[in-house]
Amino acid sequence: MSLWRTMLIALRALRRNPTRALLTALGIVIGIAAVIAMMEIGNGSSKAIRSSIESMGANSILVIPGAPRIPGGVRQSAGSGVSLTPEDCDAIANDCPSVDTAVPIVRASAVQAVAGNKNWTPQQCYGTGPDYLRIRNWVIAEGRNFTRREVENRARVCLVGKKIVTELFNGESPVDSEIRIKNVTFTIIGVLKEKGANMMGFDEDDVILAPWSTVRLRITGLKTGTATNMTSTASTSPSSLYPATGVAFYPEQAENLETDTLLVPKFAQIDQIMVMANSPNDVNKAIRELSQVLRERHNIRPGQEDDFWVRNSAAFMETLSGTSRLMTNLLMVVALISLIVGGVGIMNIMLVSVTERTREIGLRMAVGARSRDILKQFLVESILLCLVGGIVGIILGRAAALLVKSQLNWPIEPSPGGMLTAVAVSAFVGIVFGFYPAWKASKLDPIEALRYE
Repeated sequence: MSLWRTMLIALRALRRNPTRALLTALGIVIGIAAVIAMMEIGNGSSKAIRSSIESMGANSILVIPGAPRIPGGVRQSAGSGVSLTPEDCDAIANDCPSVDTAVPIVRASAVQAVAGNKNWTPQQCYGTGPDYLRIRNWVIAEGRNFTRREVENRARVCLVGKKIVTELFNGESPVDSEIRIKNVTFTIIGVLKEKGANMMGFDEDDVILAPWSTVRLRITGLKTGTATNMTSTASTSPSSLYPATGVAFYPEQAENLETDTLLVPKFAQIDQIMVMANSPNDVNKAIRELSQVLRERHNIRPGQEDDFWVRNSAAFMETLSGTSRLMTNLLMVVALISLIVGGVGIMNIMLVSVTERTREIGLRMAVGARSRDILKQFLVESILLCLVGGIVGIILGRAAALLVKSQLNWPIEPSPGGMLTAVAVSAFVGIVFGFYPAWKASKLDPIEALRYE
């Protein structure tokens, strides 16, 4: 018989007892629905994690000073060294082909911002460059960004987050308003677009950004001390740049100088350098290049430890994505168990069907049906049953994912490939679990089958 005729016969056989066929396919329906729902929810979670990390800069790299050793071999905390300068940042941006841009960062900790009769201590107060917003995928909701000229001139301008606007300005536009930080008056020239809390729980909108030169020279002051991180390591920069002993960066002012005159030292230190690679795939290459540039600039010999540390979010993103994939795979295993249970149910019902239709099988074989025709008939019935269950399961799984999104506000991501896989799995289950009943039916003796009651 042709395949089309075999399918028609199989459909007629299934229509004889639709309730039993529906209950038989129920296991497949539940299994496929669970697979589709879990895949969409898992893919949505992975995409949300990826988007969250990309908002912090998926291809960003953070360079921080190393941990210097004090006499006695005791290593201090990371970032406590004095080994990075703005010139290092410029060298990374200019000499590393895999680097798109780099900006210096100066942190001002526990500073109080005052506007009128209100005050607030922001979680983050950074001095940086204009490209910081591009590295962090941040946009300005109102106003403008500060310029390189304003950085060079140590202009007293700043950008504020939404939290600052709420706490100090009652939610009204603060552009062109003044804000005092450590008795230094800044003019607000822009408001950052709201970001909310990051994955570590910190409020991204509780931030003030200003030119790094202004923050370093007017707010935090310059650090003193050595820049080496090992007593046995050579100076991490030219001796004129990093003296072996402490040096005062604020010489005494002459009496005839104005009180607000800034005495700019020969060089200024920065707390961090934030680097953006050309793409997430170039992160590792950019790390190798910038490490080589900094080692050359700091005169670090082969075999000696770096006087800086490099951090990037790629490992963090991979860890979170891996965790999400693990949870998705675990849920998929549970769903596949449902498919196996459904397949066992199909095998059971098909065996019952073979027993019930023994006389029919004997009659068909008596009038000329061959064993392979009987095998094909029952195998097609099993596959059709699983395919129908798979299609219904896909619809229910998609509906369940949309329900989860609407009620729980969980992110979901449609998976056309998963749907095609579900159909293929349904057919595979039908073949695997339907083969034995079909083979058993094809091996019946026609005479014995006609005698069966």
